[in-house]
Amino acid sequence: MKLPLIALTMGDVSGIGPQLLDVLCSKPDIFQICRPVIYGNATVFRRASEQSGSTLQIREIESVSDSLEFQAGIANCIDRGKSDVVDAVPCEIDARSGQAAFDYLVSAIDDCLAGQMDAITTAPLNKESLRLAGINYPGHTEILADHCGVADFGMMLYLPHGAAIQPPSGLGIVHTTLHTSIASVPGLLNTDALFEKISMISGLMQKMGEDQPRVAVCALNPHAGEHGLFGDEEARIIAPAVERAIQSGLNATGPLPADTLIRRAVHGEFDAVVAMYHDQGHIPFKLLGFDQAVNITLGLPIVRTSPSHGTAFDIAWSKTVPETRGIVEAIKAAAKLSQQQLNR
Repeated sequence: MKLPLIALTMGDVSGIGPQLLDVLCSKPDIFQICRPVIYGNATVFRRASEQSGSTLQIREIESVSDSLEFQAGIANCIDRGKSDVVDAVPCEIDARSGQAAFDYLVSAIDDCLAGQMDAITTAPLNKESLRLAGINYPGHTEILADHCGVADFGMMLYLPHGAAIQPPSGLGIVHTTLHTSIASVPGLLNTDALFEKISMISGLMQKMGEDQPRVAVCALNPHAGEHGLFGDEEARIIAPAVERAIQSGLNATGPLPADTLIRRAVHGEFDAVVAMYHDQGHIPFKLLGFDQAVNITLGLPIVRTSPSHGTAFDIAWSKTVPETRGIVEAIKAAAKLSQQQLNR
């Protein structure tokens, strides 16, 4: 079986991305999962390799149609970003890093849409660096959705099955609203969007191995609104979306109080959760498995995953060896999802 071609974007080069990719490509493990191609700057990549003391051989290529070798100690690198990124300041907000991270991502998206790559796994970018470069997106998810031409999309966090996560195919959580203020969340919720998120995460968890995923939907308000005492969004917006999902054949439950729902899901009662806003899903998942949580973008015509951590300016470009479990799990998820598409 041919392993999938996965684009590994370097992300913000002032952060931990180049070091993560250096560690990954220096060891054999990743080459047993996929055929990785780096989208980033080769000079910066060599700088990260020299700092770590690795003997990684970095080969600059024009496209994936070139004759490539995939083995530990060799990294194939495509650079379609601006050359001034080599002067970006490590561990600081820098417009050059923001522009380059955007360019690497768009290049990888284009190659995936053209069928040249099978999936994308992204190293972290910095939202302030993006903004400083004049790029008006709040993050990876929105860039991906825009460049793929989709309006219905979602950000899902995924934790694989293990000691802390008992559902057999792992546990996923999708966010109905994402990079927006807490004050704006109630006004952004609507039944159609919620139904779409239930459908999306059910479909994704089917691809991860569950025939009929059990999807639990969070309430917005404490105690699920306490029958209207703390708000009416549960009865007015959320419950009708759950009912529509049930009527369409999905295994959906809710709205349920978020504080107990996550615990029930972790212990195996549900396979997926629909959260109402960013921190409702991110906080428990990062507590449960910060180094293993995977970000998966739903609703795209391509596969995209990433680790859930950020650019780690506090340890980037230091002698600290970066923790790679998150990006390894992200690559595993990308390989699994893209392999299914290849086998269709």
